[in-house]
Amino acid sequence: MRLQKFIAMSGITSRRKAEELILEGRVKVNGIVIKELGTKIDPEKDIVFVDNKRIKAVEKKIYIILNKPEGYVTSLKDTHNNKVVLDLVKNIKERIFPVGRLDKDTSGLLIMTNDGDLAYKLTHPKHEVWKKYIALVKGHPDNTKLEMLRNGIDIDGRLTSKAHVKLVKKNTRTTLLEIAIHEGRNRQVRKMCEHIGHPVIDLKRVSIGNIRLDGLEKGKWRYLNEKEVEYLKKI
Repeated sequence: MRLQKFIAMSGITSRRKAEELILEGRVKVNGIVIKELGTKIDPEKDIVFVDNKRIKAVEKKIYIILNKPEGYVTSLKDTHNNKVVLDLVKNIKERIFPVGRLDKDTSGLLIMTNDGDLAYKLTHPKHEVWKKYIALVKGHPDNTKLEMLRNGIDIDGRLTSKAHVKLVKKNTRTTLLEIAIHEGRNRQVRKMCEHIGHPVIDLKRVSIGNIRLDGLEKGKWRYLNEKEVEYLKKI
């Protein structure tokens, strides 16, 4: 990478100003003053100082949402040759990772970013970020069983937090439920429904907080807009 580009990526100045700093002898690479424009460095190995202060390139923050299809693993790599969500996100140079998980058989909204601080906020239970799912379950759960979901289910020896549960539609042999939780335990919604005797047939996450799919096609992704990013950062 050209030295002036690296300096600009650090966020301290523009590319043009970085060239001036080099020509003025204010830049050192590995302790040696560099005055030649076009000098190339290895960002991973070389140490750069401007005015005797070390600088590091600030990676551009990327925020996208993906409508994950079934059959994809929420991982960057998979040792079992499964398809991974990163396969669906093309033409992004920055390294990004999924925030939280959706199991292989679950579809819907998945946020991907390179912002570790934001990822922590969205996944830690103490921040209580609500995730809404649409679940198609077997049979017709009665009000008693719906109240069990709302008040907490014992999963693996630990009670789930209270959930928001709404009956959307009854079909002949199935029921469509809207379930919102703010935890992120492994296969939580599926285990909750299985516990009350109405296992999930199909599960889709439709929102995380105020971030919604809003017609985004399955398998497609888009950048979050400025308003959405600002909302997430205020959580």
